[in-house]
Amino acid sequence: MTTRAQEDGVHPLERVWMEQAIDLATTSASSGGGPFGALIAKDDRVVATGRNQVTAALDPSAHAEVGAVRAACRELNTFSLDGCVLVTSCEPCPMCLSTALWARVDRVVYCADRHDAAVAGFDDREFYDLFEKKPRASWPLAVEHLDLPARTRPFDTWLAKSDRVAY
Repeated sequence: MTTRAQEDGVHPLERVWMEQAIDLATTSASSGGGPFGALIAKDDRVVATGRNQVTAALDPSAHAEVGAVRAACRELNTFSLDGCVLVTSCEPCPMCLSTALWARVDRVVYCADRHDAAVAGFDDREFYDLFEKKPRASWPLAVEHLDLPARTRPFDTWLAKSDRVAY
């Protein structure tokens, strides 16, 4: 018997991991970072996590996905994350997608999408436009949307903060 998660192509643990990524993003949003969280999993276990630290670290590349990839590479002692999945609270920006490609992760699974992020003030449309000349179906990396009811919770937390730093 197959489960619904198996039928829709989602690994059963990916829903659990996505909730963890959303929790990382929500914590980040309420503690000085941006509303993004990510993790790298391999062989049914979480290898590393990351959360957005752009304004906290004064580093425009300190996105959650990049942090998770860097931490996973250190943990696994490799620059290649083949066999890994990147689970992220929001659709990765082009830089984070490029990082995933360079890291050679097998899959990227995200929850909130670019339109959800734009509502919270994170509009990367110009960057996405650069990458949309080639259809995703022809990319060497599967990028899949996992929609959960809590997908905008990190952004709601972010928007509720009176002391957030826009970037």
